[in-house]
This record gives sequence, structure tokens and C-alpha cells, in this order.
Amino acid sequence: MHIQHLSLTNFRNYARLELSLTAGQPVVLHGDNAQGKTSLLEAIYYLATSRSPYTSSDRQLIHWRTEHDPLPFARLTADLGGRRGGVQHLEVTLLLDHSSGTPRFKKTLKLNGVEKRVMDVVGLLPVVLFLPQDLILVEGSPADRRRYMDNTLIQGVSSYLEALEQYEKVLPQRNALLRRIAERRAGRQELPYWDEQLTLAGAVLIAGRQMFLRELERLAQRTHDALTGSRETLTLHYQPAFTPTAGGSGQRSFNVPGLDLHRELTAAQIQPQLYAQLQAEQSESIERGATLSGPHRDELRLFINGRDCGLYGSRGQARTTVLALKLAELDWLAQRCGEPPVLLLDEVVAELDSARRAFLLARLDGSAQTLVTTTELDIFTRDFLQRAQLLRIINGQIAPAG
Repeated sequence: MHIQHLSLTNFRNYARLELSLTAGQPVVLHGDNAQGKTSLLEAIYYLATSRSPYTSSDRQLIHWRTEHDPLPFARLTADLGGRRGGVQHLEVTLLLDHSSGTPRFKKTLKLNGVEKRVMDVVGLLPVVLFLPQDLILVEGSPADRRRYMDNTLIQGVSSYLEALEQYEKVLPQRNALLRRIAERRAGRQELPYWDEQLTLAGAVLIAGRQMFLRELERLAQRTHDALTGSRETLTLHYQPAFTPTAGGSGQRSFNVPGLDLHRELTAAQIQPQLYAQLQAEQSESIERGATLSGPHRDELRLFINGRDCGLYGSRGQARTTVLALKLAELDWLAQRCGEPPVLLLDEVVAELDSARRAFLLARLDGSAQTLVTTTELDIFTRDFLQRAQLLRIINGQIAPAG
């Protein structure tokens, strides 16, 4: 899919925007800071995933001028074209809702005029967002890397988003029950129901992450090899908080499939083992008031030539690793979805040295619709600018750049 036309109403600093885009031509969004370049990419990402990469509060997405309106709202729409022909109309509306007694923003999604659930539309417009702060994939917390896995998987695996939402809903409820049991306000007989719900969803997440990382590693290694002139080898180490085994006995066997990046277990094989693990650690979990095993405690480590890049890698190695991961993510989503995703580059090009910059720009060959933000046009080659659509953004207004 690619975006043919984008319309924004009351989103961030865009009171109103109508923008037509051409497939196969990179779009360079040029302007000073705080003019709306990042907000435009955020709008596309929000349409595609129903999530903002910058905030968990929908209220912050509404244009500030609507603050005192009786019914503040924002609307984002896009006309999407694909290789198979036809146009899909995707719409997301945020409207202040008072029906529950507490004002909150209600999100409504429509596809071709028909109201849909989030899980029905996520993946329709796959996107890859590349930010300067993506170095957190190497240097950040385990939660940052889990978020990276989840945000990619929800677009490429239809069952993953439903399982993720279920897991994120059940986990705090189970933890609250553990604390009530510790305070003698509930009994252990209430746990099996929540254990089953948690492990059914959790098994899908574990299986999905293992599959994703196995496929992503192969794609990332190819790009990383080209970037380093075959001098360095990138490997991904998935470290699940709970490691199921092929036979379910707790003993790893190299003769049958197991859980690492070279062997695979299904969610159906993982679920009963995760359930048994929760049962085995039940007393400790009650004492600590927290679920001790599950995908909410997973970790992903990135290794260069057998050494942990987050602990021992240089800044340059970290940038190369992230660039390889992002380009691999682009390839992975293209394979899973059957079409190249939209690539969003937010001030990334200026952060790269000349060699990595040239490598990235060479990859922007028009197969994936690409939008790039920048404050400086002179960091791009003349050849790239000649084949790009140049747009100037000033205070939420867009016009062709001179």
C-alpha cells in the first residue's frame, strides 16, 4: 500500500492539511524545527498502527486551538493505493466523550466508511519509522526492545495484536489478584482462570517474537555485512524470561525443535509449559505481588562478533546496527505483507556519517514510498534531490520547496 492523499484536521499543529503524494518518488519535508515535519510522520504512523510513537495520551494529539471547543476532535484520513489496484479509504477520529462520566477521547476507525476494530486495520498500511533516538534499541532498556518487537509484529502477524492487547489487559489484573491473595482478601483458587488467559496470549507473543527475530536476523546480517565490508557479524540473542523446551521436560534437546533463533515452537506447544511455570512459582509470585515469568520480562540483546554491542560496542557500531535493523524491518514487512511498507525517516539522514548516509540513500530506490524530514537540504546528493518531491513546511503549512 502507498498513500495517495492525506488529510489532517486538528492534529498536532495542523488545523487543516490536504496533501497528495506520488508513489515511487521520495518526499523530502524541509523546514525549521517545530514547524510540523515530525507531526506529519506521526500522523501517518498513527493511521497505520493506531499508536503514537511519541505519546500514550491521545489528548496530546489534538490541536491546541480546540482546547476550549465544546467537543474537541481530530480526524486523520488517507486514500491508499496498492499494486492490486483500487483505493482504500482509511479514517481515524478522536472525539471527546463524556458518556462514562469522566471525559476521555474515544477513537473510531473506519475503512471505506465501515467502522472497524483496531486489529482489523493494523497491517493494512505497514510503516517503518526510523528516528535518531532509535539508538535505544542498542543502548536502551529491555522495555524499549520489547516495544520494537511488538510494534513491528502487530503489522506483520494478524494474531499478534489481539494477543498483545489481551496480555496487557490480563497481566495487571493477575498482579492485582496476587496482591489481594497476599493480603488474605482473595484465595488461590481464583488464579487458574487468569493463568490460562495470560498463558494463551503470552504463548502467541513468545512464538511470534522467536519467529520474527529468526527471520529478521537473516535480513539484518545481510545489510550489516554490506555496511561493514564483511568485517563484523551481527547476531540477535532472544532471551525470553521463560524458555519452553521441545519435550516440555525442561531439558534442552538439539535433536528436536526448541526455542531459539534456529529452532521454533508453536504457541500451542509453549502455552502448557508457561502455565506450568506460573503454577510452580505461584507462592513466590504471591509473596512478591508480581508475575515473574512471561513475555513482559523478555529481553533482546544485539551482538557484534560475539560481543554485546550495548555493553562493548562503539557509537559507530551502534548506529550501523540500528541502520541494519531498520532496513531489515523494511524487508521483513515487505515479505509478510506482500508490498513494501511506507518508510518514514525523521531527521535520520543528518545523524549518519557520509558512508552510512550514502548507503541509506541508495536504498531509497522508489520501491517503498518514503518521506524524509530535514532542516538542511545540502546533506542530500544532487541526484537524490532531483528525483525527490521537495516540500517546505512552515508553521503547519506545506508548499513545494523552491
